[in-house]
Amino acid sequence: MSAPPDEVTDEVNILSPEAIRDPYRYFARVRDEHPVLWDPRYRSWLLTSHDVVSKGLRDARFSSDRIAPFIEYKLSGPDTDPLVRQAFTVLRNWMVFQDEPNHLRLRALVRRAFTQKSVVQMAERVRSLSNELLKNIDLSGGFDLIEKFAYPLPAMVIAEMLGVPVADRDRFKEWSDDIGTLVSAGLDDPDRYRRSAHAMDELIAFFRDLLRHYTKHPAANLITALIRARETDDSLSEAELIATCTLLLFGGHETTANLIANSILALIRHPDQMRVFREGRVPVRGAVEEFLRYDGPGKAVVRVLAEDAEFEGARMRQGQRVFMLLASANHDPAVFDSPDVLRLDRTAAKPHVAFGFGAHFCLGAALARLEASTALPIVVRALPGLRLADRELTWQPVFLTRGLRELWVEAGGSRP
Repeated sequence: MSAPPDEVTDEVNILSPEAIRDPYRYFARVRDEHPVLWDPRYRSWLLTSHDVVSKGLRDARFSSDRIAPFIEYKLSGPDTDPLVRQAFTVLRNWMVFQDEPNHLRLRALVRRAFTQKSVVQMAERVRSLSNELLKNIDLSGGFDLIEKFAYPLPAMVIAEMLGVPVADRDRFKEWSDDIGTLVSAGLDDPDRYRRSAHAMDELIAFFRDLLRHYTKHPAANLITALIRARETDDSLSEAELIATCTLLLFGGHETTANLIANSILALIRHPDQMRVFREGRVPVRGAVEEFLRYDGPGKAVVRVLAEDAEFEGARMRQGQRVFMLLASANHDPAVFDSPDVLRLDRTAAKPHVAFGFGAHFCLGAALARLEASTALPIVVRALPGLRLADRELTWQPVFLTRGLRELWVEAGGSRP
């Protein structure tokens, strides 16, 4: 490998407690001087500035077929657990880990089912579920807003859209948390991988049964729409269909749960912006875009070099991993004035990259925006005394996503 132009020092560890707790201050140390640098600890390139991340997201040399080398590594041992093998094979079929033409084929399938119309039609249901969840919270003491609201709301929404029976929806969180271990670049833990593999096995069986049910008994839901889309595309296998269902489940609520919780935390920490938002003095949609920029649900996306490449002065080699730091790009002072300040009326010459863009722009972005823009005003108006409880905030110890384990709050014991 040719020597890269910059290397991080031993002091820089993207999975250190400091970086997990406050990635923005951490990334700012290197962004201005090192928009592209090599991290020897994780043997990966880091792209840190808005300009460089934006270019990287558009560059076809950075492959999304990024999980293949990881799968090969994990499955290389002769004694690999069959369930672990199965779990990674399912991930291999997720469209987010595919390049063209497979990515386009699978994305087209989901777009035929996951239409803008189907998302917009959920607005009233999101409103109703939000009010119902808040009504059931005991305000006499502190409570975990993630457990009581930020998680169940998007889980219920995507479950209804998929056609999952109500009785099975409580299983979603455990499945989703375990599967997240496989995809979010967390700390390597063999026991967690085994739990994840068992969760994936249960999820495969669950969706296989649902596919059989809705094949015989079609209904107005995403699974039926996927089945019908498959009928016009003989190239789609049952394994790909099941993998797509697991992706929609995981991606359909994890992102939104983190977005809602991070946004509420940001508002509590900025009382002036809380007042502005609660009183409706800024457009809700614009405020949600600022929440996405300020502390969005994703910190990075990963690509793998499909070929040797010269990129922004760095000589990269085929097979090397590249972390595109969305969180760093969204706090780049070259693009966003006072980027570490939450400003709900913010306008910027360039957009944030919280959902990426281009061929791999997040298909669930519209649903996440709809849920956040509907739910957040309801929360802050229903709970005017909302404040942090006296508990330490603990962030999920993963690199790709940005989410709290819990968000304990108090609301003054009464409703308006």
